[in-house]
Amino acid sequence: MVWIAVADPLPLFTAGVAATLTAEGHQVEAPSDLVGWVRTRAGCIVVITLAAGPDWLLLSDIAGIGGDAFIVALLPEQDGVLGSQAVRAGAHSVLGRDAPPDGLQRIIEAAAAGLAQLPINVVRELRTTATSSAPPRRPTPRQLSWLRTLAAGGTVTRLAELEGYSERAMYRMLQRLYAQIEVKTRTEALIRAQMLGWLAADGRE
Repeated sequence: MVWIAVADPLPLFTAGVAATLTAEGHQVEAPSDLVGWVRTRAGCIVVITLAAGPDWLLLSDIAGIGGDAFIVALLPEQDGVLGSQAVRAGAHSVLGRDAPPDGLQRIIEAAAAGLAQLPINVVRELRTTATSSAPPRRPTPRQLSWLRTLAAGGTVTRLAELEGYSERAMYRMLQRLYAQIEVKTRTEALIRAQMLGWLAADGRE
């Protein structure tokens, strides 16, 4: 028997995953405090859907515990870039959220045996980015505050209000920031900021 935690924004999806894995003899839970749960379960497996910025931060928190939890990241789409970022953020295996039940069962069986599974497009992206050059230019203190606001769940509308800009102007400035740190979307920006330690409240400005 393996202890497995499932974290997904949709309760119905979580229940389906739990039923599939329970039928295979595993002990499955959907803890509200996932980080705390991982701390008390040696050799556990975490199945986490990466749908939004906070999910990626939670992945990083779990990976940062330093235990032996095996992390399976479920992605809304099979994207090599996001898959490689999930691995860099701490995931061991990557699977599409739309995978059939037997696909999930196989990846859990592999995880229980200590084996990682990655789609080929993720492997290719990891190989490509492994030879990348210098890290992106660090954002200014003000830009870092924008990223931290977004990471905390703030919207662009709220950020624009706080900064005194129109929403359209705020979007433009964020797009320039994303280009500066070599990403295209808000989610990618938050992943990169977390990986580089920019979101820490006590991080150096």
